[in-house]
Amino acid sequence: MPKTAKPNPKSPFILENQLEPAHHKRRFKRQLIVKIIAASLMVWLVSAYVLAPMVWKEIAREDRAIDANPRITETSDHHPGDPLNVELIGTELQIHEIMKAADWYAATALGIKSDLEIAADTVLSRPDNAAPVSSLYLFGRKEDLAFEQSVGDNPRHRHHVRFWKTDALSDDGRTRWIGSAVYDKRVGFSETTGQITHVTAPDIDTERDYLLECLEKTGDLEDRSIIQGFHQQLEGRNGGGDPWRTDGGLAVGIIRTSNR
Repeated sequence: MPKTAKPNPKSPFILENQLEPAHHKRRFKRQLIVKIIAASLMVWLVSAYVLAPMVWKEIAREDRAIDANPRITETSDHHPGDPLNVELIGTELQIHEIMKAADWYAATALGIKSDLEIAADTVLSRPDNAAPVSSLYLFGRKEDLAFEQSVGDNPRHRHHVRFWKTDALSDDGRTRWIGSAVYDKRVGFSETTGQITHVTAPDIDTERDYLLECLEKTGDLEDRSIIQGFHQQLEGRNGGGDPWRTDGGLAVGIIRTSNR
């Protein structure tokens, strides 16, 4: 009987057929990993920006204690935000001028796009003087003004303050602006929604005093004082689940009527 020819192990046809299953297997794994990452990202986006806010709105409807303290702001889904701890007296133009002179810069609003920018800035250690801040609400509306000050070249740390225009006027007819000054100590995920956000330091009095010191150094602050007993609730947690504490005082700064 004729002998059967043995396959040549060096044959290109044999090598191609041997490599093809391995190639398809690696490609399948890569595609599977991409799909898992995409699905995980979609689940996080829906959970953090759709489901969690909806749940908190329902909790707020059931828990009237959330709105019991008018000296605390609230988030868009109606749970407690940051406490109020500072007041400035002056026109809107004077507010912008003195904050700029103190090296504090206007901040932008927070959203999904800016969340990702924060994450990128954090990974790449890129400071951003106009980085976004999340919106908080008082008097049924979000902040009218927001300012921040970077700390070195690390975007994880920053000083920031939000101001709301009140209906009250000073003796000389200028606006009284009530605000909340807090310090961001790092970037992380909100304990309540899972959204990317800055985690705030608990000692809000230190940030309150720091802001007034910055404004005083400009020479455009006419007077500063502390109203004791403004807060009866001296500790709590903000909308991201971060703890805060205070001595209960409200810092008040009066801007000079004419800047030098």
